[in-house]
Amino acid sequence: MRVFKFGGASVKDAASVKNVAKIIQNHHGTDPLVIVLSAMGKTTNALERLCALYMSDDREAMTNAFENIKSMHATIARELFPGPSHPIFNTLEQAFYQLYYYITESPGGDYNYEYDRIVSTGEMVSTLILSAYLKDAGLDNQWFAAQKLIITDAGFRDAKVDWIATSRKIKEQLTPFLKNNDKKGKPQLVITQGFLGGTPQGFTTTLGREGSDYSAAILGYALNASEVVIWKDVPGLLNGDPKIFRNTVLLENISYQEAIELAYYGATVIHPKTLKPLSSKNIPLKVKSFTQPGLPGSLINDNDQNDDQIPSYIFKFNQVLVWLYPEDFSFIAEDNLSRIFADFARHGVKINLMQHTAISFSACFDTDKTKTPALMRDLEKNFNTKHMSGLELITVRHYTRSTIDELIRGREILMEQKSRTTLQVVVAPDLSGK
Repeated sequence: MRVFKFGGASVKDAASVKNVAKIIQNHHGTDPLVIVLSAMGKTTNALERLCALYMSDDREAMTNAFENIKSMHATIARELFPGPSHPIFNTLEQAFYQLYYYITESPGGDYNYEYDRIVSTGEMVSTLILSAYLKDAGLDNQWFAAQKLIITDAGFRDAKVDWIATSRKIKEQLTPFLKNNDKKGKPQLVITQGFLGGTPQGFTTTLGREGSDYSAAILGYALNASEVVIWKDVPGLLNGDPKIFRNTVLLENISYQEAIELAYYGATVIHPKTLKPLSSKNIPLKVKSFTQPGLPGSLINDNDQNDDQIPSYIFKFNQVLVWLYPEDFSFIAEDNLSRIFADFARHGVKINLMQHTAISFSACFDTDKTKTPALMRDLEKNFNTKHMSGLELITVRHYTRSTIDELIRGREILMEQKSRTTLQVVVAPDLSGK
């Protein structure tokens, strides 16, 4: 049994959906397939904007945003299905009616809860469309709601998985289904959503931005999959973002440990939480291109022989760097550190880089329009603070002196940290236009 995960770019329009269907058809052979799908194209971004408008009670702009999202999906459906009498159009109408009915009510006070209720629509709709199209193409499949498979706590927008309950639910619902062939004698095909989970009480949760990779890993772990394949718009796992670097190199085979390190530092091809459950059961992870499915892609397994052969570059933009100084002239010791970490944890802000001296603590983290102001207010209760925003964090794995010189030439370094294998620097943005 294999798990395939397709991201939003792979189903951004009707032609892309047809391409995904062709990939599935070509791989639907002797083994059952579980397909994990993201929202279509930039739908998640659009739904995030819809959520913000809903919370700000901007009714006119919210209605326009809703209609644009609905229209985009209707356009894709019209290009995929033979006519308006097809059942998918009624299914989509019902799904969007539920969303519209929800946003006509007054918002509650918990932004994260409202976010998960609204943004989850993207994955629900995309999987309904793909499931219907595959059936029309002769690929029988069963649609499952991820909220009833992946059980989480109520940490909305970044829910924690209950692994015991999740494994039980997946085995109860999917394993019996996958054991038997379909009516045509072919292995079963399952369609479900990435990014989504649900509480035991039935509330929808999300697993964190770009969490669909994680969803695939959860299902692969619970089902003891032979492999998990993540289909991307790149040839595989590259040593840098091709949008930033012109001469990127394919990492053909790296270890789980190296991939976990790259993901932890912000490599965008793999979600940081994806590798751990797979490595615990030695389930290989492949990263392949949906535009060039014949290419071998990258393999992540327990082989570490190639880990240090090629430097990898990771850029994180829109960073905040904060400096904290105790108001009572005390030292940065365990008591002050515990207060600082408690504030970061309470607001769900991950520290990307940190340092401290006897009298100061510095931390670099991602900008978030709701979390960052709230975090700063709490930090200011116990510390004198200074901060800078709009910065860049550069991480280099397996660096050399020449790579360092090339990256930071002419840049103002605000923080630097170096280990035997990894260099991290926080710099002001390069405004030279080079």
